[in-house]
Amino acid sequence: MSILVAEIIGTFLLILLGNGVVANVVLNETKGKDSGWIVITTGWALAVFVGVVVAGPYSGAHLNPAVTFGLAFAGKLDPSLIPTYLAGEFIGAMLGAFAVWLTYKDHYAATEDGGAKLATFSTGPAIRKPVSNLITEIIGTFVLVFVVFYITGAEISTDGTPIGLGSVGAIPVAFLVWVIGISLGGPTGYAINPARDLGPRIMHAILPIPNKGSSDWGYSWIPVVGPIIGAAVAAGIAALIV
Repeated sequence: MSILVAEIIGTFLLILLGNGVVANVVLNETKGKDSGWIVITTGWALAVFVGVVVAGPYSGAHLNPAVTFGLAFAGKLDPSLIPTYLAGEFIGAMLGAFAVWLTYKDHYAATEDGGAKLATFSTGPAIRKPVSNLITEIIGTFVLVFVVFYITGAEISTDGTPIGLGSVGAIPVAFLVWVIGISLGGPTGYAINPARDLGPRIMHAILPIPNKGSSDWGYSWIPVVGPIIGAAVAAGIAALIV
């Protein structure tokens, strides 16, 4: 599997399951209606686990332009590969959002709240203050990318023979995203991933969703710029101490 295909499939699964859990919680007449923030953050954490398990062996499972740029800023990724990673991440995110829409199409029709529909595609602030919202995304993404530098391939050596832990190695990343959501996700919905937010937001604008309301393009730059800044700060600090 090529890097491009791995990132498309991994990010597709991430968004399908991540935005899927949001749809299950906020759209009308679903089995998971109003099941709450813990369900959403847990669903997103497990979505990360699934995406990393599939894409990890082939691309390193960035699934996130902030991770891609963070690794490049730190000199851990050949800059020539950045366009390939970004293409895979955005294509996968858009396809994942499309699949969520197909899955919950009847529930979009049964939901009147346009804000709830948008929430199944992209993030939005609980209190709209652009500077504060930007800082929140910077901090959340800083934690994500900084800790990623400490997550290495987990193996146990016995007489020099490595014993791979396989998919268990994806668990630390899932835990990381889970705690970011639980601890830092309240103000903005913790995009911490430009592709995760912008790709599905584009699909929200394109898809024929009844009474969907605005795609909130005025806010859309924050979940893109904030994570990139957070990744750059994380890479800079990591370069000094990791």
